[in-house]
Amino acid sequence: MAINTLPSSSNSRGCTAKSPGKMSSPTNTGLHCLFLLVSACCQTPQGSNFYPFPYVIDSILEQESFHPEMQRQKRNMLILDLPLPEYTVDIEVSLKDSSYLDPIKDYFKNVSLTVPVNISNAQTTVSNISITTVCLPSGENNSCCFCENGYAWPSTVCSDVMPCPSLSLEPALPCGYTQKMPFYGPYCEPQTEDSCGMGEPIVMNMSVRLDTEFQDDLKDSSSVLYQKYKGDLEKAFNASYRCLPGFVSATVMGFSPGSVFVNYVVRTGAASFTQVGDSNRAVPQFLDSSYQLNPSTFTRVITNQTKFTVKPSNIFEGDTVTLTCEINSTFANATWYHSDQPISTSSRYSIETVLATRRSILKITNVTMKDSGSYRCIFILSSPFHTEIHTAKETVSVFPLHVTPNFEDIDVTCNSPEVQTKGFLLSCCIDRHLKSLKVSWKVNGTINITGESILSGNCTGYQLNINESLCPPEKSGAVTTYTCELETGHGARRTRSIGVTYLRKAHITISSSTNSTVSEGYAFNVTCESDVSNYDSISWKIQSGDGTKTVDCDMCVKNKFPATSVLTVKSATQDWRGTYICTFSQKNLESSANVTIEVISLPLKQNILIDPITTSIQCEVPHALECCISAKTVRDYRVTFVVQQNEFQVEKRKKDNLFCYMYNHTEKECKKEKEVVAYCKFINHIGQGVDSEHMRLHLIPGKKVSCSDRLGTGTERATLIKPCCDVKSPKGFTRGNTTYQCINSSWRVVRNDCLSGPINDLLSSAESLVNSPEAKAQLPSYLAQLKEQTGKELTTISNSSANLGAIVTILDMISSIPAEAEELTIQNFLSTVDLVVNDSTTEAWKNLSKENTRQSSLLLQSVENFSLRLQPVNNTIPSVSANTIQLQGAVVKENNNTDYNKDFRSAENLTVNVLISGTEIQTLTQNSTIVSVMYSKLGCILPQNRFEYMNGLLITTTLSNNRSQKFDVNMTFAKKNLSLKMPKCVFWNFTLNNHRGDWDTSGCTTTESGNYVICSCNHLTSFSILMSPDRSSEVSFEAYISYVGLAISIVSLVVCIIIESLVWKYVTNNTTSYMRHVCILNIATSLLIADVWFIVTASIDQNQQRSRDICIMATFFIHFFYLCVFFWMLSLGLILFYRLVFILHNTSKTAQKAVAFCLGYVCPFVIAVTTIAVTLPKNNYTRKDVCWLNWKDSKALLAFVIPALIIVATNLFIAAVVIIKILRPTIGDRSSGQERKSLFQIGKSVAILTPLLGLTWGFGLATIIKNSHRAFHIVFALLNTFQGFFILVFGTLWDKKIQEALLKRNSSSKWSSQQSKSSSLILVTPMLAMSYPFSRTFNNLCGKTGKYRVSSSEPSTSSTENTSKAYSLLN
Repeated sequence: MAINTLPSSSNSRGCTAKSPGKMSSPTNTGLHCLFLLVSACCQTPQGSNFYPFPYVIDSILEQESFHPEMQRQKRNMLILDLPLPEYTVDIEVSLKDSSYLDPIKDYFKNVSLTVPVNISNAQTTVSNISITTVCLPSGENNSCCFCENGYAWPSTVCSDVMPCPSLSLEPALPCGYTQKMPFYGPYCEPQTEDSCGMGEPIVMNMSVRLDTEFQDDLKDSSSVLYQKYKGDLEKAFNASYRCLPGFVSATVMGFSPGSVFVNYVVRTGAASFTQVGDSNRAVPQFLDSSYQLNPSTFTRVITNQTKFTVKPSNIFEGDTVTLTCEINSTFANATWYHSDQPISTSSRYSIETVLATRRSILKITNVTMKDSGSYRCIFILSSPFHTEIHTAKETVSVFPLHVTPNFEDIDVTCNSPEVQTKGFLLSCCIDRHLKSLKVSWKVNGTINITGESILSGNCTGYQLNINESLCPPEKSGAVTTYTCELETGHGARRTRSIGVTYLRKAHITISSSTNSTVSEGYAFNVTCESDVSNYDSISWKIQSGDGTKTVDCDMCVKNKFPATSVLTVKSATQDWRGTYICTFSQKNLESSANVTIEVISLPLKQNILIDPITTSIQCEVPHALECCISAKTVRDYRVTFVVQQNEFQVEKRKKDNLFCYMYNHTEKECKKEKEVVAYCKFINHIGQGVDSEHMRLHLIPGKKVSCSDRLGTGTERATLIKPCCDVKSPKGFTRGNTTYQCINSSWRVVRNDCLSGPINDLLSSAESLVNSPEAKAQLPSYLAQLKEQTGKELTTISNSSANLGAIVTILDMISSIPAEAEELTIQNFLSTVDLVVNDSTTEAWKNLSKENTRQSSLLLQSVENFSLRLQPVNNTIPSVSANTIQLQGAVVKENNNTDYNKDFRSAENLTVNVLISGTEIQTLTQNSTIVSVMYSKLGCILPQNRFEYMNGLLITTTLSNNRSQKFDVNMTFAKKNLSLKMPKCVFWNFTLNNHRGDWDTSGCTTTESGNYVICSCNHLTSFSILMSPDRSSEVSFEAYISYVGLAISIVSLVVCIIIESLVWKYVTNNTTSYMRHVCILNIATSLLIADVWFIVTASIDQNQQRSRDICIMATFFIHFFYLCVFFWMLSLGLILFYRLVFILHNTSKTAQKAVAFCLGYVCPFVIAVTTIAVTLPKNNYTRKDVCWLNWKDSKALLAFVIPALIIVATNLFIAAVVIIKILRPTIGDRSSGQERKSLFQIGKSVAILTPLLGLTWGFGLATIIKNSHRAFHIVFALLNTFQGFFILVFGTLWDKKIQEALLKRNSSSKWSSQQSKSSSLILVTPMLAMSYPFSRTFNNLCGKTGKYRVSSSEPSTSSTENTSKAYSLLN
């Protein structure tokens, strides 16, 4: 039963009992209610949607009335015929006077319900009447309802009930809940476990902020402040939260800074967001305002009401992961965090929040290991007095998906029978089993061998079907990539590739150029070919007896297409006999072939002793000739002597350690003195032979023999050369010879070039080593021996140029062998070089220099070759020093851009620095070596120039990478003698001076900087600096003549050209005169240009590379234009000769001009271009000291001298013809006056022709003669530098026609009258002619002038006319 106390103004549905001011008795009211209760129970079945009808006890009217709706319900219900069940009926009683409330409660507690009641003919028994709900008015249209003891609100409305506004702050009052009026339930029910506020209470973690300053005492739970805050706050919390359904308690848990945050726990039943917020709003009412509680900061964190799911359960890199958070309450927004960092939508993250389903979904695509960690979802719902946060946290672990192949890379021999039969299995496995695993294989490569895929557990296999036909020889070594791809089913995909290198065992063929036998000393080669061209390496081995020798394949020539290796042996020895095994290697697959070669004994040419080497023989007198070999090497040879191409049999005889073959030669053809050549020939049993060195026999017929003994015969001062016999030597002789001279009827030794025994042995060992298949391996031990023996024999070497030359020869031979860059090996080589350039060997080097040998150049070249072939050990080149030699180097590494910068310092404290920029280093291939060697003594033994001295250290820099393009290197030399001037950067050019070598400046530029000289060169070799004494003040008399003469000559030539242009049309009135002036003008122009270029060369510093290029250009133009001068002189002479000799023949002006221009320019151009094309590539086009054609090295000067001399000779002949013509007598005797006139004409002709025909160059013949008198040089310089002046005077100003033309030019009136009189000459103005004479200069030069029409009165051909034209060349 629910009882409502209503205000007078309230309205109720149904029958309303209005309470009068007085009620006759409470019993009457209770009875009426009971009657109504029983009536309703009889009509309404239990469980129906029953709305209790109100019955109002109206104490005023004392009458009953039913609501019309209830009446209709009654009529409907009465027609039912139902059994008699039990019913529970809710009845709402509304009272307008609350004073009746307690009496009614008491009445129903004590009423007896045993009397049955008949309602509508139905007997009804009321078993119990209880008051469950009491509602009191609370504001307009609201009431505050309370449940009686033992009753509670149903769970269905638990979250909807709201506490009534407190009318009092007294917390002891019961809690009421606001209901809207009219109130139709549901009403309080008997308490059960499911009732509102019953059951186990929940714990709400709450926090609120106090806007006061935080004090440290709040951290101490035992402090007074802490206890005060705790007590006051708990009291307020308990008072405000007590009306929450099922409230138990509110407990403060602590305080935290940030103002003051109060953390507390509320234990209560299930309370809604609104209920908690309403309770939060009441808290300030129960708390002192000094706490400054901020009511908007109430927050509840809920951690156990969110459903967090992660799919898939096993996550791998690359998967797509879905994280879902779902709660059972509404929220305003959702936020995701990863490791406490907020997540926002991006290409990999997508967040979908659906308010209707109360869930939020985070999707991560292509997860990585970095995505592992804790993920948190947060749902937030806020109101002014409460914020509720739902949060959940899960840890996500991302596992790497490891795919492990059974091979990373594998080599497969595709023509292997086993592989073709069984196939080959590739496989990929992952480290865990996955049900949704998907697998695929992909094949990529030039060799397309496929297979079948197999899936077993967490592994997939691929069985290859290999067929030899799919793997041709040309594709051997090709790599086919097999890629396995595994997918997890959730997006993760992993691939691994297996590279299969398909190899094919090669078919090797081997052949020898000598079949199976070869003689000692003969060259042969062995060729090995493979059908597989893509090999990695080729190795050669020689198997002989029980041993195997590995051949250093620097001697091998290798080709890729076709795959060929040729092992070349220059000189066979017994070390080369055996079975040759050629092996082509590709990866780990080796394919071999072999051939056996037998080496047949035959003496080496250098091991055959000839006696005599050079001697004199008499006519008809027998002379013994011998060829000897070591007795230890004797085999069954067939030996013959060959004299003048005739073979003779020999006698055999053993002499000590030698076995000699002798023949007594008698020369019978004795008509004249001659030289007879003889040698012996050794032939072995396979028919191969060797010839000894030649014996030179000088026949002396009819001459008196002065010396005759066992050594030989010869005339006085005759020379005899004998071999060096040495009984102690195992070979019986040593290298070298002894030279005798017949003096006073006795042979005396004038030169002993015999090698000492140890040096002879070293030379023989070096020859064997160079020709050994294991030269590289044996080199270190030989170098140690060489250094030791050279030191012991240093005295012998110092006293014998032959021994010194032998050591240099040894060094040159072994420098061709590649050497490992071991410090001891380098030390031994450099120490040997250091010994032979020791001060004690100076005299021996001077003797070698006098003999014009190339040993000093050869020694330098041997060091270059040795450093060039050094092979790094542990990727380094050690720094090694001897007394006068230092070596440093570097190995080029990948991506190395470090400068190559090496400093050297000699014992004399001279320095040199070598610098190669990192930019140049980067252009080199990996593992290339750069080696620099500094010499402080070796440069002194090189041939020296007369006026230039090496004024610094000598430095050699070599590069193992053979480069054809330029390679820049910078060197800084310290000057040795500071008084020397004019530094030149030079390098030693081994090809110059007939391969004896000389200094060259090509490719180098010089920069002088105080006591240092900086050389920048574009190539590598041996460099130094040359400097000269200061001779700037020593200007020769010839130089003065040249400078003054050239200045006068240039001015004269310019004046000559100007005069010719002024009078051109007045002096070219016939063909002969016309051609004469064309020649003079071209001679003057060519000579002027040549002289200008000559002056340009005087200002060139040849130490600079740029100036060097200008020097080459200047030399070309000087050569060309001087040749033009000569050939135009030749043209002038030929025209004169033509007019004097071929009097009756007349040639057109055009033809003469064409011939003259071809001679004047085309021929010189061909000669000049041919000269530079032949000599410039060899760097010997110009001289080193001046810009002129080279003579010493290339004889390029002949390209000027020969044409010049031929032209001078031709013009001398023409001059002679002219003089003869002048002297030719006329009819009758010539008077003395005529003779004087003739002589005057001859003198005038010679004066004119000498400069014009280049006859002054005839004096140049005298200057090229060695040690010629200085007077010839002065006369030659005087005549030729003043040649331009001579041409102006004798070729132009002395010409009467030119004189007349100039006079007429000066008198305009005369010129005008002369113009009117010349009716027979009509001038046709040339196309390019202007009124100014200078504008016609170039037209005149090319012969382009006005055309003249000759009057008809002039005969076309006349002996007299032609002769006069010829003589006009001289007038």
